[in-house]
Amino acid sequence: MALLTTIAAFLVALGCLIVIHEFGHYLVARACNVRVVRFSVGFGRPLWAKRLGVDGTEWVIAAFPLGGYVKMLDEREGAVAAGELPRAFNRQSVWRRVAIVTAGPAANFLLAAALYWFLFVYGVPGIKPVIGDPPRGTPAHHAGFTAGDTLIRIDGDAVATWQDARWVLLQRVVKKGPVKIEVRTPRGDLAWRGLDVSALTPRDLDTDFLRALGLTRYQPAFKPVIGNVVRGGAGERAGLRAGDEIISMANQRIETWDQVVKLVRSNPGTAVPVEIRREGSVRPVVAITPETVIEGGQKIGKIGAAPLIDRSAMAAMMTEVRYGPLDALFMALQKTWDTSVFTLQMLWKMVMGQVSLKNLSGPITIADYAGQSAQSGLASYLLFLALISISLGVLNLLPIPLLDGGHLMYYMVEIFKGSPVSDRAVEVGQHVGMALLFTLMAFALYNDINRLIGG
Repeated sequence: MALLTTIAAFLVALGCLIVIHEFGHYLVARACNVRVVRFSVGFGRPLWAKRLGVDGTEWVIAAFPLGGYVKMLDEREGAVAAGELPRAFNRQSVWRRVAIVTAGPAANFLLAAALYWFLFVYGVPGIKPVIGDPPRGTPAHHAGFTAGDTLIRIDGDAVATWQDARWVLLQRVVKKGPVKIEVRTPRGDLAWRGLDVSALTPRDLDTDFLRALGLTRYQPAFKPVIGNVVRGGAGERAGLRAGDEIISMANQRIETWDQVVKLVRSNPGTAVPVEIRREGSVRPVVAITPETVIEGGQKIGKIGAAPLIDRSAMAAMMTEVRYGPLDALFMALQKTWDTSVFTLQMLWKMVMGQVSLKNLSGPITIADYAGQSAQSGLASYLLFLALISISLGVLNLLPIPLLDGGHLMYYMVEIFKGSPVSDRAVEVGQHVGMALLFTLMAFALYNDINRLIGG
């Protein structure tokens, strides 16, 4: 079921982003009176095709879904009837061509802003930014953070949820330097903490940078009582049932569910002795072998069991961020801008070797995120969709031949030079662009496979 959800969520996201991007090109082309010959979602052999509209535009769904294109009337791609020449793309002014090409990425940014606006008006659920006990020796421990501190502001930026805090801190970590954080202590007092993030390495960004800083999310102390067991999981196979209380594991006395999680995660594929109490009676020790799964590029263990939830404690940790329509519009535009700038900064740091290329994600990882966000609820999925839409918009604006940014680069040269770039230069650029894109895709796919096998 989870696999089907992942595939469906990925295909829906991909389809939406491609259609929105190409529809941006299509609408502006029509506004410029350029004839659109074909609108294709996907590449390769058409699976479905139909001609619609006064221009007889062919609408296509093709076999290979990782992309799409809008084909316009163009003398460089075949003979054009004399009466149709004014509607050929290559006959348009350079500024019209710039507008048509820019419209695709612009549509992606507009989609992201619209999604953010809807979410900010509708309400985004989140977890309060309350931290757990910082491990000794971490930057958070040195800065004086204590369990129960609630993050209020980070360098002046208000944070209402753990997700907000993660996003703002990620931007500061990339820039390096000290970070000034305002917190509310468990006693209700306001205090400032100076967090030094300069010691973080590119490798820390590959994994959980917040954990490297010592900022872990506060977890209510649940009792080690099983609330439910996943059918077919390691726990069920070993005989665990809902209501069982785990009293010892790996020869250690267990008092909280957090202890169970740590022992299970740290023993993938290794038999662990477990002692339980069921209906008041201590049962014989059983051996449970946690299944090995890959999470965040690391091998961890899972037994398919969840704790008996104290719903009042969980509800106390949740919040919802909501704004009025006008404030939501400002916040949505700001979020879209900040995310776009941050994406460019990360790409530049990858080029300069300051951030690992392991941060590049391919279709497998993106599909996995799509599935996880879909299972977390509508708000999470729409946030994922907005982020991927921005990434697609930024990627397409890079000055790489074959991408929209490559075409814009040629048009800028044409504007300053006074004449179009030569056909030979365009041909060479296509080969260079193809090589660059193939290399990027190969890196991303390698990273995907590496994450799957836990490399």
